[in-house]
Parts: sequence; C-alpha cells; structure tokens
Amino acid sequence: MTTFPLVRPAGFGNRRVFLKLLGAVAASLSLPRTVLAAFLSSFQTRTVEYNDFSFDPAMGLVTFKGEAPTPYRLVVNGMVEKPASFSYQDLRGLAHLEQVSDFHCVEGWSVEDARWGGFRFGEILKRIRLRPGARYAVFHSMGTTSDQPGGLAHYRESFPLEELLDPGREILLALDLEGRPLSHDRGAPMRLVAPYDLAYKGAKFISRIELTDELTPGWWTLANPIYPIVARVPTSRLRKKK
Repeated sequence: MTTFPLVRPAGFGNRRVFLKLLGAVAASLSLPRTVLAAFLSSFQTRTVEYNDFSFDPAMGLVTFKGEAPTPYRLVVNGMVEKPASFSYQDLRGLAHLEQVSDFHCVEGWSVEDARWGGFRFGEILKRIRLRPGARYAVFHSMGTTSDQPGGLAHYRESFPLEELLDPGREILLALDLEGRPLSHDRGAPMRLVAPYDLAYKGAKFISRIELTDELTPGWWTLANPIYPIVARVPTSRLRKKK
C-alpha cells in the first residue's frame, strides 16, 4: 500500500505550544470563555482539501472557485429504499441540541469545552428507510484532496450505525460552534463530532452520507495504516470517562 506522510503546516508545533500558553493565561485572567473561543477561532485548522470552496450560511450556498454559487444539499444514499436530499434549511429544521465536548487530535493536543450545536444521526434515519443489512454510514466530504490515497480524491470516514445511535457516544452532526454557524476552517456547512474518537474521524464539509453493509476505511487510514479505522481516544486523555 502506498503511504503518505503526515503533513504538518509550517509553525504547527509552535501553534500548539502557543495555544497551551494562551489557555493558561486566559485561566489566570478569568477571561470569558466566549472571548477565548473567538480568539482561538482565528487560527487555521489543517485540512487535506484544496481551499477552493466556501459556504454562505445565510443563503445556504456553496461556491467553488471559478463557479457560480449553488445550493448546498446533503445527499443520503446507498442501502436505502429511496435516496434523500436535504437543504441547509432542512437540516436547520431538525431537532437541535447543543453539547460541550472536548476535541482530541491524534497528535496529542486537545481543545477543551467546545460548544457544538447540531442534531443526532437518528434525525436522518427518521426520514429514510434502510435496506436490510445496512449497518454502517460513510460520510463523504466536499472538495478535492491534495493527495489521493488508493485513488480516493475526497475525504471520507465511516461509523457503525450502532455507535451513531448510541447516546453515550454523543456523536453529533454539527452545524454550529460556540453559538455561530461553522466557519470554513471548522468544516462548514456540516461536520461530524465524535468526542470519544480521535479528531480525524470527524469529517468536515459533509455533503453525502452513504449507507453500507461494511465498515469503510477513511482517507487517513488509506493514506497511512497508522491511522486505524477504529480510533478511540485513549482513556488517559478523557476528562469524562466512558
């Protein structure tokens, strides 16, 4: 299997140290968490997609470089009786909830107490009919990736339906962060948040959910087998124990 090295942007290690220092300073000064969150949001987040598209949450439009804006649609297909399609406003109309979760990167750093808003995967299942044997959901992302492991030109990740529907795992399809629509670097229009799995499992820019009968390796797993399909956060890193 062809493997690809982990890409680290210039200054990424320094940024990690700076964020830790910033958190200590904020705690000592008792800064409001919303102020700290706004400051942290100014930092870029590494992705593997080309940065050639954007999303306007007010209009629900996706714009790729050199193309006219088009309405965002979430397509749900695969092992379903009939493919479904949801607009951004449709997703906004689903039963909304907020949760505060820690975010754990595979590289060893974490962001504590991120406040996400969105809906549970069960809201999607209420609106489709699965075919017999469907046991997994594959989340496909918009955009083209710079590397294409195994010929895969876009980001993807997969989860068992059992985990997506387990309230204890707190998996969320997120539209908001800190009370505002997701920014581009945080995965707009929609991303997956799985607090007890390492962050690469949380696909951003989700535009399609495919129901299948087998667990599908994600982009990073294809790129390098050191990133397993099942990627639990080590218990020692969890503040809220499972």
